[in-house]
Amino acid sequence: MKTTSPIETGGLVAAFLAGVWRSCTPSLDWPNVDLQTIGPLLLQTGAGPLAWWRVRESDLQTSATATELRQAYRLNALNHQIHQGKVDKIFAAVRAAGIEPILIKGWSAARCYPAPGLRPYGDLDICVRRKDFERATKIVDNLNGLKYQIDLHSGFAKFGIRAEEDLYARSLLIRDGETDVRILGPEDHLRVVCFHLMREGAWRALWLVDVAAALESRAPGFNWDYCLGERLQSRPVISAIGLAHLLLGARIDNIPGAERFRKNPRWLVPTVLKEWGSKTPSMPSRHAVPMLRHVRRHGDILQGLRHRWPNPIEATTTMKGPFNDLPRLPYQIGHSVRRVGAFLTHLPRNWKK
Repeated sequence: MKTTSPIETGGLVAAFLAGVWRSCTPSLDWPNVDLQTIGPLLLQTGAGPLAWWRVRESDLQTSATATELRQAYRLNALNHQIHQGKVDKIFAAVRAAGIEPILIKGWSAARCYPAPGLRPYGDLDICVRRKDFERATKIVDNLNGLKYQIDLHSGFAKFGIRAEEDLYARSLLIRDGETDVRILGPEDHLRVVCFHLMREGAWRALWLVDVAAALESRAPGFNWDYCLGERLQSRPVISAIGLAHLLLGARIDNIPGAERFRKNPRWLVPTVLKEWGSKTPSMPSRHAVPMLRHVRRHGDILQGLRHRWPNPIEATTTMKGPFNDLPRLPYQIGHSVRRVGAFLTHLPRNWKK
């Protein structure tokens, strides 16, 4: 098997996933050796089912790698059915307490794809109003005992949105099984998947496919003024859409002011491709060993800090910096100092656990 650099391998991942969210994917003329190279990365980062969608009608469909991708798709299609019953019970339990939840990210992103089972998700991400968070937490704690895998969020500030009531007013109710499930309106959904991608350092290719799928599935009348209305928060959204266009071929020609999405700083694409082509992306590696364990080992503190050094995308997004060609080091230092401060604040309490 030929050896490639992480950036070159990331380029293969991008080329393979181009247009994969569409009902009719582009024709595939792809060497088996390249599929062998990126197959483990696609499976590892949750893009296995989509990769099967890409190869299912190609000459590669009988390859050993394609067989693994097909198994990933079948397993995820089964999980999709299991999650449907969980969503019904979660919404019933939370609403019984007079709290209205909104289901976001993975489950909602999956609705933008052409077939069930293409977009895997583990946790069910539920947002509630900040004032309801404490009560909702007690309900969720009971449900988690039944392995409901709920990730509960207080409000939407974590995803770059602060106007709670505007967001609720623009949200939608959709029928899922026996339940009306509340999801974000299309403008807010696009903002959330973009912001989540960039805040996490864009290490997972599947998240950029989410952006492309949301972008191309939007209905007529999509309100771009509302979607990009908050200047500081729109910076990562614009960059994420630009990445979806540049790396995956997402269509932007019919968007007002499309030219702004074609301008990306020179460090952005290499950062993304390096993450996609790496066997140890930056974000997952920092969670492999908790920082508290590094501190208890004393000599491992520097290693723990190295693992937690943010890539330029994560640092710029969390520090609300502009996406331009200036050096990213100030934002990376600022982000690291903030994380260290938060860690030290909670250290006395966590040390006793």
